[in-house]
Formats: sequence, structure tokens, C-alpha cells
Amino acid sequence: MSAARYNLVIDQGSDFAVDFTISEDGTVKNLTGFSARAQMRATKLSSSIAATFTCTIATPTSGVVRMSLPHATSTALTSGRFYYDLEIYTDSDAAVTRLLQGEVDVTQEVTRS
Repeated sequence: MSAARYNLVIDQGSDFAVDFTISEDGTVKNLTGFSARAQMRATKLSSSIAATFTCTIATPTSGVVRMSLPHATSTALTSGRFYYDLEIYTDSDAAVTRLLQGEVDVTQEVTRS
């Protein structure tokens, strides 16, 4: 299974969260034993991480992965285009699957405290 493409828009200075339901062949994937991770970078080859998403799998049998960033993190991002991907993995990275990839547009915040 190759990674699906899904682009994101994050409003600078706002909390961000998105839920993805993972399925294979039309059936929700049981994510028991898996964790998830996602990072955002300015370029695909950049060694610097612009932001690390908090990824949670609340109920593994539901197949739902939540990716989120708090407003403190999105405030620190410069507006513009970034790249991200989302992976699920097992202990010691015995099995790693990249599920999603895409571009992230961070829109400029105007109101600031």
C-alpha cells in the first residue's frame, strides 16, 4: 500500500487537529499494537523539523489516528508551504507504514497578542 496524498491547511496561531480513519480494502484497520508519528519540514530533504504533530490512537479498533498541533506550535511557524507525512509503527520500528503525505499551507495570522 502506498501512502495516500492529503494536503493540510493550518491557520498560524490556532490549535489544529484532524482525524484520519485508516482502512484497507474498505475495512477499518485494527491499529492495536501500533503508534503513530508525523513531522512537518520546510522541504522534503530538510534535516530540520519545523513541527512535530502529536499523534494519538485513542481506540485502536476504530482505525482512527488524530494528528494535532497546539496553537503555541502553529504560532511559531512561519507562514508558507511545508511538507509532512504520517506513519504508523510497532515497537522498535519492527513494522513501519507511511500512510499519508502531502503539503501543508500555513496561513498568516493577523491578530496577535
